Amino acid sequence: MDKTLIVVDQDLNLGDNHPNVIDFDTYLKEYPKINEPNTRIINLCDTQTYLSKGYYCSLLAEARNHKVLPSVKTINALRNDALNNEMMITSKNDLGELADTELNRAHWVFFGKIDQPALQKIATKVFNQYQAPILKIQLSAETASLSVHTERVAYAALDEHARARLLVRLDEFTNKVWRDARKKQHRWEMAILVNPNESTPPSDKEAISRFIKAAAKQGIHAQALTIDQLQNINFYDALFIREATAIDHYTYRLAIQAENNGLVVMDDAQSILRCCNKVYLHDAFSYQKVPSLITEVVNEYSAATMDFLEQKFGYPLVLKMPEGSFSRGVFKVANRTELSARLQELFVDSALVLAQEYLYTEYDWRIGVLNGRAIYACRYLMARNHWQIYNHVGTKSISGGFDTLPTFEVPKSVLDAALKATQVVGKGLYGVDIKEVNHKAYVLEVNDNPSIDHKVEDAYLGDELYMQIMAEFQRRLEARGR
Repeated sequence: MDKTLIVVDQDLNLGDNHPNVIDFDTYLKEYPKINEPNTRIINLCDTQTYLSKGYYCSLLAEARNHKVLPSVKTINALRNDALNNEMMITSKNDLGELADTELNRAHWVFFGKIDQPALQKIATKVFNQYQAPILKIQLSAETASLSVHTERVAYAALDEHARARLLVRLDEFTNKVWRDARKKQHRWEMAILVNPNESTPPSDKEAISRFIKAAAKQGIHAQALTIDQLQNINFYDALFIREATAIDHYTYRLAIQAENNGLVVMDDAQSILRCCNKVYLHDAFSYQKVPSLITEVVNEYSAATMDFLEQKFGYPLVLKMPEGSFSRGVFKVANRTELSARLQELFVDSALVLAQEYLYTEYDWRIGVLNGRAIYACRYLMARNHWQIYNHVGTKSISGGFDTLPTFEVPKSVLDAALKATQVVGKGLYGVDIKEVNHKAYVLEVNDNPSIDHKVEDAYLGDELYMQIMAEFQRRLEARGR
């Protein structure tokens, strides 16, 4: 059975309901103990001062392989005023109506919970960013946004009423968040990040279910969670992102936070950063001589730019936003009028735009690569009466058919190109899109969050596909040594 210890400053008393309360000196001198169970530390000491007892409490906990709240990285981040001030700038439209009395005054957030229901969404976002037992937030309204200033506060600084509320939240947290999953017979905990509201999620519900079952066979207890449910990343040993990623998005920030806390992560932050920006991929492909389509990066809308593109590519040609997924932000233009209109539209949102030669094929290859090894292969057919795999019509996304093949049936030129392309990104899980003409491969892009749906990408390997991915998680968790 796992054990939770609450470490406090000397001579602080939390009452008889918390027998596992110890002071810092006890934690320093008497832990770790021989044959102790998995131990979790809630650090209620004062951590506002560098090299204080509270700072050392979290530092020692991490050295002893005790899960701790807050982590040292969280403590350091909360002392950085620059980070605090820019930590949360949120659209007021996304948060609903806030009473004027809730602005420009301090509010307590205890273990991610707040007493004002209207502020719970904000409190959850703050706790996801800075996972500490006690936080004080202050909201400041601007013209179209809301700024949230966050501070870490010690238990000793709370008044009697605030201490009473903290103890209630402490009981809820230890009983529901850190204790309810202790019934499992697994060695590791995994969070699988999903978003039920996505129109084209990377994995459907059945695929997520099979990931969870495969994880259990590898000694991993996996749970599918939304970002709002993922309150304490320190609880987990691994993070598997099965939501479309973007750089200016919580998926990227969560990947960084998880990595900083020692989790095994796919998609890792570096892969997200590299794959989500096609400018990086184009430059890396050119430098590493990865076979790809002729591409130019343009930085302005002008007649000279259009003249250059017409001479370089002719018509049709393809324009791409640097960031985009599932064929979004990709446009075919057939004449100068369309070129002018699309360039103006794209430069509104991006300082750079990619122009690429148009090469039609009846299908695109998608090679799934995990840690430098091809694990699945699909041929995605173009959407009906369309030049891409996906045709986004209004709120709907229509896709073409597919064929799933064993990797040994894939042309060697395609497999070689896929593996070479992933070498410029990393060692994660990728989907490489490739066109093939006259036995020559052209890499379109590397996707850090490839589609893995039941009866599509797993149509050949079946459950073995999920097992291979979870086996890689298991291998990395073993190598991590916790």
